[in-house]
Amino acid sequence: MPPNPKSQIQNRKSKTAFVTGGTGFVGSHLVEALLERGYGEVRCLVRDRQKWLGPLDITPVRGDLTDVEALWKGLQGVDEVYHVAGITRAQDWDTFYQANVRGTLNLLGAVKQVASDVDRVLITSSLAAVGRGADGVATETDPLQPVSRYGRSKAEMEEALRSTHQMPTSYWDELPITVVRPPAVYGPRDRDILTFFQAVNSHVCPVVGGGSDPAVSLVHVRDLAQGMIQCATTPQALHEVFFLGSTRPYAWNEVKKASTAALDTWAVTLPVPTFMVGAVGAASELWGKISGSYPALNREKAREIRHAATMCSSEKARRMVGYEPAIALDEGVAETIAWYREQEWL
Repeated sequence: MPPNPKSQIQNRKSKTAFVTGGTGFVGSHLVEALLERGYGEVRCLVRDRQKWLGPLDITPVRGDLTDVEALWKGLQGVDEVYHVAGITRAQDWDTFYQANVRGTLNLLGAVKQVASDVDRVLITSSLAAVGRGADGVATETDPLQPVSRYGRSKAEMEEALRSTHQMPTSYWDELPITVVRPPAVYGPRDRDILTFFQAVNSHVCPVVGGGSDPAVSLVHVRDLAQGMIQCATTPQALHEVFFLGSTRPYAWNEVKKASTAALDTWAVTLPVPTFMVGAVGAASELWGKISGSYPALNREKAREIRHAATMCSSEKARRMVGYEPAIALDEGVAETIAWYREQEWL
């Protein structure tokens, strides 16, 4: 007998979700997706400003991943936990470790104490955790051999889930955990890929390699958010790891074509030899020091571009949880660029 739609809606309305990182790019879209699905309450860990969450009907929980009292308060009686908080850029290892590894362990310790009967804890990792471990298109069976500090922090985070250090059993064994690894994510509110669109808008399209061969897995942020919820709500996904990417890897020429069409402009392809990427990252980082910022393209990111896996297969997620990205590249790029223009970012 097929499920009763009315009972499904009622079940969702009784659910409470707790989200970390909800004020960020991916997290804010996830919160919107949870609200659209009719969750009864969505609690969000908020450090200070609610940012993109401002107009949404959420319950803010003031604090961060170092605030045990805030975590305990937010986790009381929750059904699902979505851990999206973390940092992607930092100039030293300790900052990455404290945010991405220690912060995750703080959360799981609180879940164990306050919400051990939770239905699911979804942990957000990254394709960067795989690093050079993949041969071509990464799958979930590839070893973790990260090449950047960010990738290392995500790999150590995943390993910490299974560690029994100073504990009789691991969090992986004690809690209903699922891990997702997004590749490159794009969409409204993202600032990292904005620099690429700005270059194309200036009639230059930088491409690493030839540009014609499949080179990158891209996922639109709304497809990712839906996939995260599917992984958190599907029984078969318990204690599994999933890549949530595009239906297939894209060639940079495809990304260029979608970008120039959306921008209604032209661009000259600027091939960047792989061996030059490191120099470009160093120069970008130097300019960041002069301008008082830490750029998206830095030496660490350059190391990922040169040596780490940039493509992944989402076949396991498709097979086990029914993950099917719905937003075509042309559509997603056009929507993203239109949003940038509305915000006067582009």
